[in-house]
Amino acid sequence: MQKPDLSSLLEAFFHKRLISQRRVSPHTIASYRDTFRLLLVFAQQRFNRPPSQLALKDLGPSLVSDFLDQLEAERNNTACTRNLRLAAIRSFFRFVALETPEQSGMIQRVLAIPSKRCQRPLIGFLTHAEVEALLGAVDSKSWLGRRDYALLLVAMQTGLRLSELTGLCREDVTLGPGAHIQCVGKGRKQRCTPLSKTTRRVLEAWMKEPWPLASKFLFPSLSGGRLSADAVQDLVNKHVAAARLKCLSLVKKRVTPHLLRHTAAMELLQAGIDRAMIALWLGHESVETTQIYLDANLALKEEILAKARPINGKAGRYRPTDDLLQFLRNL
Repeated sequence: MQKPDLSSLLEAFFHKRLISQRRVSPHTIASYRDTFRLLLVFAQQRFNRPPSQLALKDLGPSLVSDFLDQLEAERNNTACTRNLRLAAIRSFFRFVALETPEQSGMIQRVLAIPSKRCQRPLIGFLTHAEVEALLGAVDSKSWLGRRDYALLLVAMQTGLRLSELTGLCREDVTLGPGAHIQCVGKGRKQRCTPLSKTTRRVLEAWMKEPWPLASKFLFPSLSGGRLSADAVQDLVNKHVAAARLKCLSLVKKRVTPHLLRHTAAMELLQAGIDRAMIALWLGHESVETTQIYLDANLALKEEILAKARPINGKAGRYRPTDDLLQFLRNL
């Protein structure tokens, strides 16, 4: 029986493991694809052989370690990006361990390559004043302006991910009593998110509007298709630039669609909602993921400080109590 070469192993990994068995998202496929494109180009330069002629043994622990170092040194990738590339490589080698058990020694050494510790910065979010400034900066006189206003409001109230937001269709919205939005989120999990009265009224007006073109999407592009991630970032940049003229605190903030999701989470946290409920609202796999919002909530920490017993910081030299007072205290 012929041993599988690297090309057939990679093809089986993507088609058999990722697509057929695990049914991972297109984003995961793209991330893993980019990782192996970079790795194979690096190996090609190292061995002076085209990727189709490389063997599995060529991707040993030494080469993988050098590849990860090169990502940081030459491509200026962060430790977090390095760890993501390593996770893709580990996933491949765990699959290969089942297909080529005779290579188990080399495979285990690759799997033993450690992730690099990285600093996790505090998440950003918008304050109430910044939210009002951003929404107030949208010109609602045009069709595009009304679309952008509804999109931004839904994003900051529901906390939907960017892919969930752009994938919303008209039939995903239920108005009236129990108004909510239904979406299929990360991990193909279906969830419903309630709408506030303000958001419901805005969506009611938006969906009754005569649209210039037919589209199934709730927030369509000018051609009626699905908004791309770049298009959403562009509209966010446009309205943030206008909002900065009246809200100076926005000048130092880089506002992204994902930051709008963080804003929704912080609104819930500051309202006193338990983090388990916030994890359910956001569609987090684990409650521990919601911990980042507790770490970033300075107002909550100040509230804890106000409830704590203050420390007497008055400096001075120690003086023993009076003997008579001490005698009475000890009675």
